[in-house]
Amino acid sequence: MKYAIIALDVGKTNKKIVVYDDEMRHLAFRIREIGTIRVEGFDVEDVDAIFKWFLGELKEFGRSFPIRVITVSAQGATAVCVGADGRPSLPPIAYTNEVDVGVHKRFWATMGDVHELQRLTATAEIKPLINLGKLLWFQKEHWPEDFEQTVHVLFFPQFFSYLLSGVASADITYTGCHTFLWDYSKNKWSFVVDKLGIRDMLPESPGLPHDGLGCISAAVASETGLATNTLVTLGIHDSNASLIPYLISQKEDFLLNSTGTWCVAMHPVKTVEFATEELGKMVYYNLSYQGDPVKTSILLGGLEYSFYSNILMKRHGRSDWPVYDPAMYSSILKERQSFIFPTLMPGTGQFPNSMARVIDEGEVFLADDLVKEKQWPRVFENYLRGFALANLSLAIQTRVALRRVGLVPGTKMFIEGGFRHNKNYLALLGALLPDNPIYVTTLEEATSFGSALCAKSLVDGVALPSLAGYVNLNKQLVQPAALLELENYADAFMEYLDN
Repeated sequence: MKYAIIALDVGKTNKKIVVYDDEMRHLAFRIREIGTIRVEGFDVEDVDAIFKWFLGELKEFGRSFPIRVITVSAQGATAVCVGADGRPSLPPIAYTNEVDVGVHKRFWATMGDVHELQRLTATAEIKPLINLGKLLWFQKEHWPEDFEQTVHVLFFPQFFSYLLSGVASADITYTGCHTFLWDYSKNKWSFVVDKLGIRDMLPESPGLPHDGLGCISAAVASETGLATNTLVTLGIHDSNASLIPYLISQKEDFLLNSTGTWCVAMHPVKTVEFATEELGKMVYYNLSYQGDPVKTSILLGGLEYSFYSNILMKRHGRSDWPVYDPAMYSSILKERQSFIFPTLMPGTGQFPNSMARVIDEGEVFLADDLVKEKQWPRVFENYLRGFALANLSLAIQTRVALRRVGLVPGTKMFIEGGFRHNKNYLALLGALLPDNPIYVTTLEEATSFGSALCAKSLVDGVALPSLAGYVNLNKQLVQPAALLELENYADAFMEYLDN
């Protein structure tokens, strides 16, 4: 082994460290659940705990592996304002914090029409504070004096790269990820940056995630025992990191459906444009590792599925995951009497105005009432049928999300993440998209792998596409279900939502 790569993946709850060798072979893995802490009544990202844990692991790994480069990926809706002392100048609040409706109203009164800003910045409004521009607006309003002490506004991966290297930066993937901060038509910072008064707190222009910031600081070298010439990359947005292995290995048109708490559908395209019906929905564009547009849609599929599965498991005292039963699905589809509708987090997903609820034989059961066990739909008395409704809802929502990013007959699709193990979901989605070959991949820790490819590109001084030989997707073709009534059920589902 010539050298080792350390990849830190800062997820919303789980933080991961993966070690690779110079041939991109997986050497070691660590995971730690580090949630938010409460500060001044807000949920705040515990950046001190994250970095302390990371330094400790670096010290341990440094004894076993010849670490040459460190790379960071992070979930896409957090920024840290840093003062002259290199410390956060105000609390790095989580994007999940609900804020007074007045915050949103004042933001739009200053920034203008929501649809026009979506067109300009390729950004959909996503509540509560998932748009970084609005999150920074709130922080500036709530902590005006502390905000005045800010020297750097650092996006989440760049904050940890800054702690490692002492160099402030921004990368193009995080900049272009539903922030309102990037003008896609002019390829530069948007007017929102000036309205926020943060232009001097950002670099003149963002770099690429496989660019280098230099080496670790003397303090980090002393703390970890790593060599002082250990390199640090700029860092990258997590979904864009997971897209890299596909971008560099696929020659034909493809779409990646990355599944988890957020299900993210990503389609590399050549131009940025919105259909009228996409405005106001969670449809936007990312920028790839090389700054090219990636049409993207998201929905809270994993959150919704976990919500209903936990309710069913608690009610029935079970913990097993149902196998696919075509006869049971055929019964539900033929009757068309039972449905689960989004969305648990109002204002998100492909149906932002829909209220999370179950409809069973004409009766409506709100999600909140299910938690409190005030009401209980008859269909949920059958454990398997309850799960079937959740899978049907997720599959239909997924098809809508995929079509909104440009899925057409013939486009091949890859599914990665948690739902690649859900055979019910896969069979249903395959049946809903009979003209699209769908593959599941066994690429483990795709985010860390994509981020590590950036690190290898930096160390070896080569372009990322030249590393395609290190990518092995191990793809398997999904076999679609044969359900004659599925399309009629999907039509009824959509009709309910339209009404």
